[in-house]
Amino acid sequence: MMDLATLEGEQRRNDSWISVQFQRIHLDLPLLAMLTLLASFGILVLYSAGDENTGLLTRQMIRLGVAFGAMFVFAQIPPSIYQRYSMGVWAITVLLLVAVLVVGSTGGGAQRWLNLGVVKFQPSELMKLTLPLVTAAWLSSKPNPPDVRSVLVSLALIVLPVLLIARQPDLGTSILMGASGMFVLFLSGLGWRWIFGGISLIAAALPALWYVMKDYQRQRVLTLLNPEADPFGSGYHIIQSKIAIGSGGLWGKGWLNGTQSHLDFLPERSTDFIFAVLAEEHGLMGVLPLLALYLAIVFRCLYIAAQATNLFSRTVAGSIGLTFFVYVFVNIGMVSGLLPVVGVPLPLVSYGGTSMVTLMAGFGILMSIHTHKKLIAR
Repeated sequence: MMDLATLEGEQRRNDSWISVQFQRIHLDLPLLAMLTLLASFGILVLYSAGDENTGLLTRQMIRLGVAFGAMFVFAQIPPSIYQRYSMGVWAITVLLLVAVLVVGSTGGGAQRWLNLGVVKFQPSELMKLTLPLVTAAWLSSKPNPPDVRSVLVSLALIVLPVLLIARQPDLGTSILMGASGMFVLFLSGLGWRWIFGGISLIAAALPALWYVMKDYQRQRVLTLLNPEADPFGSGYHIIQSKIAIGSGGLWGKGWLNGTQSHLDFLPERSTDFIFAVLAEEHGLMGVLPLLALYLAIVFRCLYIAAQATNLFSRTVAGSIGLTFFVYVFVNIGMVSGLLPVVGVPLPLVSYGGTSMVTLMAGFGILMSIHTHKKLIAR
């Protein structure tokens, strides 16, 4: 009989062989496993949030299949291709964003789509992927740490599309995109003088920002500060969401037993406010594993960034991981009444299509960075 040490050694060899096989098709096994677990958990939550609507669940599973397919396709492209063509794709996408403001389709009070006849295309989703790539490509071609000219050009690459998207208006997407670009700058070795200077400039500009905000954006801020001022209007979402989260307590009311969601008190429960459904039905003990899984995914992204062999790969991988963290933080913050409502879904849990495909394509780029390096090393 084999002793315990021999069995453990054999298991490690088997695990290594499995990992290598996934690397050959440019998939990172630990990250793929965590994303699959998260998507599966999201299906269970969505089933309850959608009032056990099997049609809704089927559409979500189809979209998940498309999203994981996009991840696989983007993982096959070597990082050098992303680096080489990112500037051209950025320029084309900026032109598309300008076209949206001129001839774009309007829906829900926002002008965000280009009507191509067969489908409606949202250029801002493409820019989510392109912005960190073009910023990293520019900085990786310059001295490190970046000098004044490199920083100013990087800021121009970031600010231009952010302003175009904010004009649509789409505040949530513009915030996420701006964060992804700034993370690349930070990870490129930006000096603390620039960092503290930027924070001070943003803080000084906040009072002036109030006067350029649209009325509905100001109302969101006022609602955050005092939702009870309009409990049946602008404050209704937040009040009902906080009631749902608080009523879940430690252990929750049980799967499919949430009263706020199933009695239609909680709006947008399948999309932006799905976290409130989870908290009501499963309580703190159900929320903590989800948060732990999100953090594990972020740490895996940062590990891949730390293992990257060049500045471009390191900054892109780090930006994808940190931007994913911002997605989670903003959604949970707005649902809990800690941040204004900006329409950011909970990744791989909220019902959605385009944003989920974009998110998974980003993880495909991350896997490409990790697995192409591994195969070269072998």
